[in-house]
Amino acid sequence: MTFFTIFIIIHNYKLDIAEHCITFAIYGYKKSQPMEKMAQYIKSIEIDSLWSNRKHIYWKLRPDVNILSGSNGVGKSTIINRSAKHLKVIRNGMITSTPEDGVHIKFYPEEATGIHFDVISSIDRPILSSDMLEKISGADIRTELDWQLYNLQRRYLNYQVNIGNKIIKLLTSGNPDDQRLATELTKPRQQFQDLIDELFAPTAKTIVRDSNEIFFNQYGETIAPYMLSSGEKQMLVILLTALVQENRPGVMLMDEPEISLHIEWQQRLISLVRTLNPNTQIILCTHSPAIIMDGWMDAVTEIEDIVTK
Repeated sequence: MTFFTIFIIIHNYKLDIAEHCITFAIYGYKKSQPMEKMAQYIKSIEIDSLWSNRKHIYWKLRPDVNILSGSNGVGKSTIINRSAKHLKVIRNGMITSTPEDGVHIKFYPEEATGIHFDVISSIDRPILSSDMLEKISGADIRTELDWQLYNLQRRYLNYQVNIGNKIIKLLTSGNPDDQRLATELTKPRQQFQDLIDELFAPTAKTIVRDSNEIFFNQYGETIAPYMLSSGEKQMLVILLTALVQENRPGVMLMDEPEISLHIEWQQRLISLVRTLNPNTQIILCTHSPAIIMDGWMDAVTEIEDIVTK
């Protein structure tokens, strides 16, 4: 394997070697940390009481998709939000649980002490936090979805660095079979880009593929993701999150992800996420029948079925 061949493959991945090295210096360094046993998924969520010592919840979960349904005001969002808050971020996207808040989460395997997770916010409301605004001074970020995209851009750069490192290692191994494996590593990013281009085709938006950040081309003009519609931002956040998980087992929590999404996108949502990461466990609440129309009826749980007292 010559250096020229390695350069061509890396270049086709749209990751310039010089920029790759700079990005690695910024995002790729990690301090050594004690190894944790990470869970593959959450087996159950138990909440001692939703409100004022009422409504004890026990929800046994599937490893793939879990959809919580029920009338307005019965506590669906509360369950999702309290579960998310219960998972305390400790480092590098890893989480662990603390029992003091009345929420009890069981992992699989049971000896696991943490799990990787992402929480998707659905509402594109203005940013009100002064601390958050200070962090993004100078950026064209006005809403909570913009803030999620801003953070995902950094994770997307880190994702590319990780994949680029793996490609270089494979191409320099001297094993002929590793060249095929290196090519396979480029496919998820391309698949993500193809899916976004397909979804955004009605508005003539396509991802700029020679950029290491997310930008779009529309009628010859380059636009930032913060200029998208609320529904487009929402879908981009969800699918980009699935991509940067790198097929890693973990959890994606979503509170009413159908907000702002066209009904066709609602129908495809779960299958699109699982296309990009079939190993992520999806836990969501919804009012939309469209979410379950693509074969997920068996994944629906009515909230009254998990209230034990």
